[in-house]
Amino acid sequence: MKHKTLAAFFIALCMGSMGFAQTGAVKEDFKPSEVNQPGKLYPQVNSEGSVRTQISAPEADKVQLDIGGVKYDMVKDAKGLWTGESAPQDEGFHYYQLNIDGASVPDPGTKYFYGAGRWGSGIEIPAADQEFYALKDVPHGLVSENIYFSKITNSYRRCFVYTPAGYEKDAKTRYPVLYLQHGSFEDETGWPTQGKANLILDNLIAAQKAVPMIIVMDNGYAYKPESGEPSARPVSVFEEVVINEIIPMIDAKFRTIADREHRAIAGLSMGANQTMRIIMNNLDKFASYGGFSGTSNYPSAAEIDPATFLDGKFNDGNAFNKQIKVFWLGLGTKEPNPFPGSVGAFRKMLEKQGIKYVYYESPGTAHEWLTWRRSLHQYAQLLFK
Repeated sequence: MKHKTLAAFFIALCMGSMGFAQTGAVKEDFKPSEVNQPGKLYPQVNSEGSVRTQISAPEADKVQLDIGGVKYDMVKDAKGLWTGESAPQDEGFHYYQLNIDGASVPDPGTKYFYGAGRWGSGIEIPAADQEFYALKDVPHGLVSENIYFSKITNSYRRCFVYTPAGYEKDAKTRYPVLYLQHGSFEDETGWPTQGKANLILDNLIAAQKAVPMIIVMDNGYAYKPESGEPSARPVSVFEEVVINEIIPMIDAKFRTIADREHRAIAGLSMGANQTMRIIMNNLDKFASYGGFSGTSNYPSAAEIDPATFLDGKFNDGNAFNKQIKVFWLGLGTKEPNPFPGSVGAFRKMLEKQGIKYVYYESPGTAHEWLTWRRSLHQYAQLLFK
């Protein structure tokens, strides 16, 4: 699949799952989105999940709201102010943009988020179960930005590190670590912003449902320095960066429990693929795995041969069960193909081999952040116990 085609495919997935035309009257109980820039009244969301946007573009001939894979025409008033709304969207976070005379631009009313391979607009459709990632009056941890130089990529890189509430006060306590990865066309800002990973853990730890832990969120795009050959394709070295640079740096800089039993790894979509390969190639480093909307056989739904898949790492079910403490898979019930097929084929292989695993389905969500927030919420409760 060509790069442009793949990019378009994932942009469509990330922007939502609604694909039908707007019909009927719009319920007029719109409120400003929780992720608007300070003082901005638009965009707004109503109780049905419809999104209303507004922008001043007096010279424009056509303006559209582009969300959920559908472009909705906006209407211009006498002062050049364009207003329009979408059909109801699924609960959770969605990327979107405005299209002005054919040019796609961010909505100046929202905060910007990195996703779909660009910095752009995002909006929250309130979810019925949003309490688990809500900002509450509980002790809060710290998300720090850590910049480091990678000799492997010959570049400066960055990761965000969550330390739980109380980390700074008790200089003796050491903590287990979860390495948590984003998906395609996203970066290290995904989990601490769109994913609300810190709030999810704050709430779980405050409720004594999760063990206090450190979370490391790095950029899954890591390549060898360019060879200088015009035809040379970038070679991913993310696994090498994780094992040889990130883990030693985190263990040296933070108070970690530096052994495999207290080290877990997880990722969503592309990150699920990456992290599964990392753990299976480095079982001396990790004891728990979480795959959110992905496996390392993606996108194939064909039957998996455990004798050859990932160099036979799943061939001995008994040995596998002794090595892995938590093996966890999650998927939204509205995920588009090929995700249900590839995850289904992987599960069949696990069951055939007698491998113990936990499977979770996020009700009513697709390949999107509410699926992954729920997955982290479920997965984190099982770790390091």
